[in-house]
Amino acid sequence: MKGRIQKLIAASGLCSRRDAEGIISEGRVTVNGRTASLGDSADTDSDSILLDGRPLVPEKKVYIALNKPTGYECSLESDSGRPLVTELVDVPERVFPVGRLDADSRGLLILTNDGDFANSLIHPSSSVDKEYVVTVDGRVSDGDVAALGSGIPIEGTMTRPCTVEVLKRGRSMTLLRFVLHEGRKRQIRMMLEHLGYSVGDLVRERIGPLRLAGLKSGGWRFLAASEIASLAASSNKDPEREKSSACVI
Repeated sequence: MKGRIQKLIAASGLCSRRDAEGIISEGRVTVNGRTASLGDSADTDSDSILLDGRPLVPEKKVYIALNKPTGYECSLESDSGRPLVTELVDVPERVFPVGRLDADSRGLLILTNDGDFANSLIHPSSSVDKEYVVTVDGRVSDGDVAALGSGIPIEGTMTRPCTVEVLKRGRSMTLLRFVLHEGRKRQIRMMLEHLGYSVGDLVRERIGPLRLAGLKSGGWRFLAASEIASLAASSNKDPEREKSSACVI
């Protein structure tokens, strides 16, 4: 594996990339017998990289699908005292969530220790779509469904066009299916709040070709090699999406 020294240290699972920069600055890392400096690059396959005199060993890459329950935070540290999604999986590797589901939402979440893979899925130009089933308090009109699909202003920026389908509509509840091509924080909730609605329940059921089906709440499993390859293929960057990723109003 080739890359900047701090990236290689983070890939070994020992610490974050930021902490690795501090370790390098302290002079604790050598490459082929020479003390490394910030900005240096190396190759774990051909160079001798030592941290505190011990060889740097790349961490095995793992890829996990989790059915996130409500009440869990998608972060590595909690500011609210809530439990973290990483506490639900029992693996020795230092994994992190790919993207976010807010604490009040549930459903499919990917965890990994592969930073490049994660970035390919969440980058603004990624073509990976995500499917949600949302229970909305109130009867959502056809006009509002069309507005949600066309784009809603959130914090000064229009959301991208998306697919919104009515699954069920009652007097005081509407069940909607959203298929989004972006992943802004609390996006669906904020879109609905802009139109005067509140969310009763929000479940992510699909990320690209990967579906939630078969995982009980709080359950997890390793992804198959074919699933990892399919996700990677679906994340190919679309130049047109990249150009239109932000429309400021």
